[in-house]
Amino acid sequence: MSSINVAVVGIGNCASSLVQGVAYYASRNTRHGLIREVVGGYQCTDVKFVLGIDVDARKVGKDISEAIFAAPNNTTVFCNNVPKSGAKVIRGRRLDGVADHMTQAGDRGFQVDEGPDATQEEIVAALKASNADILLNFLPVGSQEASEFYMECALEAGLGVVNCIPVFIASDPVWEARFRERRLPIVGDDIKAQVGATIVHRTLCGLFTHRGVDIARTYQLNTGGNTDFMNMLDRQRLTSKKLSKTEAVQSMLSRRLEDGNIQIGPSEYVPWQKDNKVCFMRVEGNQWGDVPMNMEVRLSVEDSPNAAACVMDAIRFCKYALDRGDSGALIAPSASYCKHPPQQIGEETADRMLDEYLGRAEIAAE
Repeated sequence: MSSINVAVVGIGNCASSLVQGVAYYASRNTRHGLIREVVGGYQCTDVKFVLGIDVDARKVGKDISEAIFAAPNNTTVFCNNVPKSGAKVIRGRRLDGVADHMTQAGDRGFQVDEGPDATQEEIVAALKASNADILLNFLPVGSQEASEFYMECALEAGLGVVNCIPVFIASDPVWEARFRERRLPIVGDDIKAQVGATIVHRTLCGLFTHRGVDIARTYQLNTGGNTDFMNMLDRQRLTSKKLSKTEAVQSMLSRRLEDGNIQIGPSEYVPWQKDNKVCFMRVEGNQWGDVPMNMEVRLSVEDSPNAAACVMDAIRFCKYALDRGDSGALIAPSASYCKHPPQQIGEETADRMLDEYLGRAEIAAE
Protein backbone atom coordinates (compact mmCIF):
# COMPACT_ATOMS: atom_id res chain seq x y z
CA MET A 1 0.00 0.00 0.00
CA SER A 2 1.07 3.61 -0.50
CA SER A 3 1.69 5.88 2.46
CA ILE A 4 -0.98 8.11 4.00
CA ASN A 5 0.31 11.68 3.92
CA VAL A 6 -1.06 13.73 6.81
CA ALA A 7 -0.90 17.47 7.46
CA VAL A 8 -1.47 18.44 11.08
CA VAL A 9 -2.95 21.70 12.33
CA GLY A 10 -1.92 22.21 15.96
CA ILE A 11 1.33 20.56 17.07
CA GLY A 12 0.30 20.05 20.68
CA ASN A 13 0.20 17.09 23.02
CA CYS A 14 -2.15 15.04 20.83
CA ALA A 15 0.09 15.50 17.81
CA SER A 16 3.08 14.57 19.95
CA SER A 17 1.57 11.27 21.08
CA LEU A 18 0.43 10.42 17.56
CA VAL A 19 3.81 11.13 15.92
CA GLN A 20 5.67 9.34 18.70
CA GLY A 21 3.38 6.35 18.27
CA VAL A 22 4.14 5.88 14.58
CA ALA A 23 7.87 5.87 15.35
CA TYR A 24 7.32 3.58 18.34
CA TYR A 25 5.50 0.88 16.35
CA ALA A 26 7.94 1.17 13.45
CA SER A 27 10.84 0.31 15.76
CA ARG A 28 9.24 -2.44 17.86
CA ASN A 29 7.68 -5.80 17.15
CA THR A 30 4.50 -5.10 19.08
CA ARG A 31 0.96 -4.07 18.31
CA HIS A 32 -0.15 -3.56 21.91
CA GLY A 33 -2.36 -0.50 22.21
CA LEU A 34 -3.75 -0.54 18.67
CA ILE A 35 -7.50 -0.83 18.21
CA ARG A 36 -7.15 -2.22 14.67
CA GLU A 37 -3.82 -3.41 13.32
CA VAL A 38 -4.87 -2.93 9.69
CA VAL A 39 -7.55 -0.69 8.16
CA GLY A 40 -8.21 -0.97 4.45
CA GLY A 41 -4.77 -2.49 3.94
CA TYR A 42 -3.00 0.29 5.86
CA GLN A 43 -0.91 -0.25 8.99
CA CYS A 44 -0.22 2.58 11.43
CA THR A 45 3.36 2.78 10.15
CA ASP A 46 2.01 3.74 6.70
CA VAL A 47 1.08 7.16 8.11
CA LYS A 48 3.57 9.90 7.18
CA PHE A 49 3.46 13.41 8.61
CA VAL A 50 4.24 15.75 5.74
CA LEU A 51 3.33 19.20 7.11
CA GLY A 52 2.78 20.87 10.46
CA ILE A 53 0.88 24.12 11.03
CA ASP A 54 1.06 26.12 14.26
CA VAL A 55 1.42 29.67 15.57
CA ASP A 56 3.70 29.05 18.57
CA ALA A 57 7.17 30.55 18.09
CA ARG A 58 8.77 27.52 19.76
CA LYS A 59 7.44 25.22 17.04
CA VAL A 60 7.30 27.25 13.83
CA GLY A 61 10.25 26.45 11.56
CA LYS A 62 11.17 23.19 13.27
CA ASP A 63 10.96 19.68 11.90
CA ILE A 64 7.78 18.02 13.16
CA SER A 65 9.92 15.44 15.00
CA GLU A 66 11.41 18.28 17.08
CA ALA A 67 8.35 20.52 17.40
CA ILE A 68 6.32 17.80 19.14
CA PHE A 69 8.66 18.02 22.15
CA ALA A 70 8.64 21.83 22.40
CA ALA A 71 6.89 23.64 25.26
CA PRO A 72 4.13 23.89 26.28
CA ASN A 73 3.71 20.20 25.34
CA ASN A 74 3.89 18.10 28.50
CA THR A 75 2.58 14.66 27.58
CA THR A 76 4.50 11.47 28.30
CA VAL A 77 7.56 10.90 26.13
CA PHE A 78 7.44 7.19 25.31
CA CYS A 79 9.59 7.34 22.15
CA ASN A 80 12.72 9.49 22.30
CA ASN A 81 14.09 8.50 18.91
CA VAL A 82 11.52 9.98 16.53
CA PRO A 83 13.38 10.24 13.20
CA LYS A 84 13.44 13.54 11.36
CA SER A 85 10.65 13.67 8.81
CA GLY A 86 11.96 16.52 6.68
CA ALA A 87 8.53 18.11 7.16
CA LYS A 88 8.56 21.54 8.77
CA VAL A 89 6.02 23.34 10.91
CA ILE A 90 4.87 26.48 9.11
CA ARG A 91 3.23 29.59 10.54
CA GLY A 92 -0.54 29.31 10.31
CA ARG A 93 -3.38 31.73 10.94
CA ARG A 94 -4.33 32.62 14.51
CA LEU A 95 -7.92 33.87 14.35
CA ASP A 96 -9.62 32.42 17.49
CA GLY A 97 -7.20 29.50 17.71
CA VAL A 98 -5.43 30.99 20.74
CA ALA A 99 -7.36 32.29 23.75
CA ASP A 100 -6.04 35.61 25.06
CA HIS A 101 -5.31 34.25 28.53
CA MET A 102 -3.10 31.54 26.99
CA THR A 103 -0.64 34.21 25.78
CA GLN A 104 -0.17 35.47 29.35
CA ALA A 105 0.65 32.11 30.97
CA GLY A 106 4.43 32.04 30.45
CA ASP A 107 5.98 28.71 29.48
CA ARG A 108 2.71 26.86 30.15
CA GLY A 109 0.84 28.91 27.56
CA PHE A 110 1.40 30.03 23.97
CA GLN A 111 4.19 32.24 22.69
CA VAL A 112 2.69 33.46 19.45
CA ASP A 113 5.15 33.78 16.57
CA GLU A 114 5.60 37.41 15.57
CA GLY A 115 5.51 36.70 11.86
CA PRO A 116 2.48 37.60 9.73
CA ASP A 117 -0.48 35.25 9.63
CA ALA A 118 -0.53 32.93 6.64
CA THR A 119 -3.11 33.63 3.97
CA GLN A 120 -5.51 31.03 2.67
CA GLU A 121 -3.57 30.96 -0.58
CA GLU A 122 -0.33 30.22 1.28
CA ILE A 123 -1.85 27.41 3.36
CA VAL A 124 -3.49 25.81 0.31
CA ALA A 125 -0.21 26.03 -1.60
CA ALA A 126 1.67 24.40 1.30
CA LEU A 127 -0.90 21.60 1.55
CA LYS A 128 -0.65 20.89 -2.16
CA ALA A 129 3.17 21.03 -2.14
CA SER A 130 3.29 18.54 0.74
CA ASN A 131 1.19 16.01 -1.22
CA ALA A 132 -1.03 15.62 1.84
CA ASP A 133 -4.01 13.30 1.59
CA ILE A 134 -5.63 14.24 4.90
CA LEU A 135 -5.81 17.30 7.13
CA LEU A 136 -5.89 16.54 10.85
CA ASN A 137 -7.46 19.25 13.04
CA PHE A 138 -5.90 19.42 16.52
CA LEU A 139 -6.71 23.08 17.25
CA PRO A 140 -7.72 24.07 20.82
CA VAL A 141 -11.34 23.75 21.95
CA GLY A 142 -13.35 26.80 20.93
CA SER A 143 -11.45 27.48 17.69
CA GLN A 144 -14.54 27.99 15.55
CA GLU A 145 -13.21 30.58 13.11
CA ALA A 146 -9.78 28.95 12.82
CA SER A 147 -11.30 25.52 12.19
CA GLU A 148 -13.58 26.87 9.49
CA PHE A 149 -10.59 28.60 7.88
CA TYR A 150 -8.67 25.32 7.68
CA MET A 151 -11.75 23.47 6.43
CA GLU A 152 -11.89 25.96 3.54
CA CYS A 153 -8.22 25.26 2.88
CA ALA A 154 -8.79 21.50 2.90
CA LEU A 155 -11.69 21.79 0.47
CA GLU A 156 -9.68 23.96 -1.89
CA ALA A 157 -6.61 21.73 -1.69
CA GLY A 158 -8.69 18.55 -2.14
CA LEU A 159 -7.95 16.85 1.20
CA GLY A 160 -9.98 14.53 3.38
CA VAL A 161 -10.36 15.68 6.99
CA VAL A 162 -10.28 14.15 10.45
CA ASN A 163 -11.80 16.75 12.79
CA CYS A 164 -10.61 15.89 16.29
CA ILE A 165 -12.14 18.86 18.12
CA PRO A 166 -15.68 19.90 19.14
CA VAL A 167 -16.23 22.39 16.35
CA PHE A 168 -19.11 20.89 14.42
CA ILE A 169 -18.15 20.29 10.80
CA ALA A 170 -18.95 16.66 9.92
CA SER A 171 -22.13 16.91 12.00
CA ASP A 172 -23.18 20.21 10.39
CA PRO A 173 -25.35 19.54 7.32
CA VAL A 174 -24.07 22.59 5.44
CA TRP A 175 -20.40 21.74 5.89
CA GLU A 176 -21.03 18.05 5.28
CA ALA A 177 -22.73 18.85 1.99
CA ARG A 178 -19.72 20.87 0.88
CA PHE A 179 -17.40 17.91 1.47
CA ARG A 180 -19.81 15.66 -0.38
CA GLU A 181 -19.96 18.09 -3.31
CA ARG A 182 -16.16 18.13 -3.53
CA ARG A 183 -16.10 14.31 -3.30
CA LEU A 184 -14.00 14.42 -0.13
CA PRO A 185 -14.52 12.39 3.07
CA ILE A 186 -14.55 13.73 6.61
CA VAL A 187 -14.49 11.96 9.99
CA GLY A 188 -15.75 13.95 12.99
CA ASP A 189 -16.48 15.61 15.27
CA ASP A 190 -14.52 15.60 18.57
CA ILE A 191 -12.35 12.50 18.84
CA LYS A 192 -13.07 9.94 21.55
CA ALA A 193 -10.37 8.44 23.74
CA GLN A 194 -9.38 4.81 23.56
CA VAL A 195 -10.62 4.18 27.11
CA GLY A 196 -11.57 7.62 28.34
CA ALA A 197 -14.23 9.36 30.38
CA THR A 198 -16.84 9.56 27.62
CA ILE A 199 -16.68 5.97 26.42
CA VAL A 200 -16.63 4.63 30.01
CA HIS A 201 -19.60 6.86 30.86
CA ARG A 202 -21.47 5.71 27.72
CA THR A 203 -20.73 2.07 28.51
CA LEU A 204 -21.93 2.33 32.10
CA CYS A 205 -25.10 4.17 31.08
CA GLY A 206 -25.70 1.55 28.39
CA LEU A 207 -25.27 -1.20 31.00
CA PHE A 208 -27.74 0.46 33.38
CA THR A 209 -30.26 0.89 30.56
CA HIS A 210 -29.80 -2.65 29.24
CA ARG A 211 -30.36 -4.09 32.72
CA GLY A 212 -33.54 -2.09 33.30
CA VAL A 213 -32.16 0.50 35.73
CA ASP A 214 -33.78 3.90 35.20
CA ILE A 215 -31.05 6.55 35.33
CA ALA A 216 -32.13 9.58 37.31
CA ARG A 217 -28.95 11.70 37.52
CA THR A 218 -25.35 11.56 36.41
CA TYR A 219 -22.21 13.65 36.34
CA GLN A 220 -18.73 13.49 34.88
CA LEU A 221 -16.15 15.96 36.20
CA ASN A 222 -12.61 16.06 34.82
CA THR A 223 -9.35 17.68 35.93
CA GLY A 224 -6.07 17.99 34.05
CA GLY A 225 -2.95 20.10 33.66
CA ASN A 226 -2.36 20.29 29.92
CA THR A 227 -2.99 23.22 27.59
CA ASP A 228 -6.43 21.80 26.75
CA PHE A 229 -7.58 22.29 30.33
CA MET A 230 -5.87 25.68 30.60
CA ASN A 231 -7.56 26.77 27.37
CA MET A 232 -10.96 25.75 28.76
CA LEU A 233 -10.59 28.08 31.75
CA ASP A 234 -12.25 30.49 29.32
CA ARG A 235 -15.75 29.11 29.78
CA GLN A 236 -16.98 30.81 26.62
CA ARG A 237 -14.89 28.30 24.66
CA LEU A 238 -16.66 25.36 26.33
CA THR A 239 -20.11 25.47 24.75
CA SER A 240 -19.51 22.97 21.95
CA LYS A 241 -17.29 20.76 24.15
CA LYS A 242 -19.96 20.36 26.82
CA LEU A 243 -22.62 19.75 24.17
CA SER A 244 -20.48 17.13 22.44
CA LYS A 245 -19.71 15.17 25.62
CA THR A 246 -23.26 15.48 26.98
CA GLU A 247 -24.94 14.28 23.78
CA ALA A 248 -22.56 11.31 23.60
CA VAL A 249 -23.92 10.15 26.98
CA GLN A 250 -27.55 11.20 26.46
CA SER A 251 -27.69 9.01 23.35
CA MET A 252 -27.17 5.89 25.49
CA LEU A 253 -30.10 6.58 27.84
CA SER A 254 -33.58 5.09 27.53
CA ARG A 255 -35.02 8.53 28.27
CA ARG A 256 -33.36 11.90 27.92
CA LEU A 257 -32.37 13.53 31.21
CA GLU A 258 -33.33 17.11 31.94
CA ASP A 259 -30.42 19.56 31.94
CA GLY A 260 -30.47 19.84 35.72
CA ASN A 261 -29.88 16.09 36.12
CA ILE A 262 -26.82 15.71 33.91
CA GLN A 263 -23.51 17.55 34.31
CA ILE A 264 -20.62 16.67 32.03
CA GLY A 265 -17.53 18.67 31.29
CA PRO A 266 -14.14 19.91 32.47
CA SER A 267 -14.04 20.92 36.09
CA GLU A 268 -10.63 22.40 36.87
CA TYR A 269 -7.12 23.04 35.61
CA VAL A 270 -4.49 21.51 37.90
CA PRO A 271 -1.03 22.41 36.52
CA TRP A 272 0.94 19.65 38.24
CA GLN A 273 -1.24 16.98 36.65
CA LYS A 274 0.31 17.89 33.26
CA ASP A 275 -1.22 15.60 30.60
CA ASN A 276 -2.77 13.30 33.18
CA LYS A 277 -6.57 13.52 33.19
CA VAL A 278 -8.59 12.41 36.21
CA CYS A 279 -12.30 11.77 35.79
CA PHE A 280 -14.82 11.56 38.63
CA MET A 281 -18.07 9.95 37.54
CA ARG A 282 -21.35 9.16 39.28
CA VAL A 283 -24.48 7.48 37.94
CA GLU A 284 -27.66 7.34 40.05
CA GLY A 285 -30.68 5.23 39.17
CA ASN A 286 -33.65 3.22 40.36
CA GLN A 287 -33.83 -0.54 40.04
CA TRP A 288 -36.52 -3.11 40.90
CA GLY A 289 -39.29 -1.57 43.01
CA ASP A 290 -37.82 1.91 42.46
CA VAL A 291 -35.10 1.08 44.96
CA PRO A 292 -32.24 3.58 44.44
CA MET A 293 -28.68 2.63 43.57
CA ASN A 294 -25.58 4.52 42.48
CA MET A 295 -22.11 3.91 41.09
CA GLU A 296 -19.00 6.07 41.40
CA VAL A 297 -15.87 5.70 39.28
CA ARG A 298 -12.46 7.39 39.31
CA LEU A 299 -10.51 7.11 36.06
CA SER A 300 -6.93 8.30 35.60
CA VAL A 301 -5.37 8.34 32.11
CA GLU A 302 -2.65 10.11 30.16
CA ASP A 303 -4.90 12.23 27.99
CA SER A 304 -3.10 12.50 24.66
CA PRO A 305 -1.92 8.89 24.16
CA ASN A 306 -5.46 7.90 25.09
CA ALA A 307 -6.75 9.71 22.00
CA ALA A 308 -4.02 8.59 19.59
CA ALA A 309 -5.36 5.08 18.87
CA CYS A 310 -8.75 6.47 17.81
CA VAL A 311 -7.10 9.17 15.68
CA MET A 312 -4.93 6.55 13.98
CA ASP A 313 -7.97 4.48 12.99
CA ALA A 314 -9.88 7.58 11.87
CA ILE A 315 -6.98 8.62 9.61
CA ARG A 316 -6.85 5.21 7.96
CA PHE A 317 -10.61 5.00 7.44
CA CYS A 318 -10.51 8.47 5.89
CA LYS A 319 -7.78 7.36 3.46
CA TYR A 320 -9.70 4.15 2.70
CA ALA A 321 -12.70 6.32 1.80
CA LEU A 322 -10.51 8.48 -0.44
CA ASP A 323 -9.27 5.36 -2.21
CA ARG A 324 -12.86 4.17 -2.76
CA GLY A 325 -14.12 7.56 -3.89
CA ASP A 326 -16.50 7.88 -0.92
CA SER A 327 -17.36 11.38 0.21
CA GLY A 328 -19.10 13.40 2.90
CA ALA A 329 -19.28 12.40 6.55
CA LEU A 330 -18.25 8.78 7.11
CA ILE A 331 -21.06 7.54 9.36
CA ALA A 332 -19.57 4.43 10.99
CA PRO A 333 -16.03 5.79 11.55
CA SER A 334 -17.44 9.05 12.90
CA ALA A 335 -19.81 7.24 15.28
CA SER A 336 -17.12 4.82 16.43
CA TYR A 337 -14.31 7.32 17.01
CA CYS A 338 -16.02 10.67 17.70
CA LYS A 339 -18.21 12.07 20.47
CA HIS A 340 -20.42 14.21 18.22
CA PRO A 341 -20.87 12.33 14.93
CA PRO A 342 -23.66 13.04 12.43
CA GLN A 343 -25.44 9.96 13.83
CA GLN A 344 -25.00 8.63 17.37
CA ILE A 345 -24.63 4.83 17.20
CA GLY A 346 -23.79 2.38 19.98
CA GLU A 347 -20.24 1.02 20.10
CA GLU A 348 -21.09 -2.57 19.15
CA THR A 349 -23.28 -1.55 16.22
CA ALA A 350 -20.71 0.97 14.98
CA ASP A 351 -17.95 -1.62 15.19
CA ARG A 352 -20.02 -4.07 13.14
CA MET A 353 -20.67 -1.34 10.58
CA LEU A 354 -16.93 -0.72 10.33
CA ASP A 355 -16.33 -4.38 9.57
CA GLU A 356 -19.02 -4.32 6.91
CA TYR A 357 -17.52 -1.17 5.40
CA LEU A 358 -14.18 -2.94 5.13
CA GLY A 359 -15.83 -6.00 3.60
CA ARG A 360 -14.97 -8.33 6.45
CA ALA A 361 -18.57 -9.41 6.96
CA GLU A 362 -18.80 -10.63 3.37
CA ILE A 363 -15.45 -12.41 3.63
CA ALA A 364 -16.45 -14.12 6.88
CA ALA A 365 -19.75 -15.23 5.35
CA GLU A 366 -17.90 -16.98 2.54
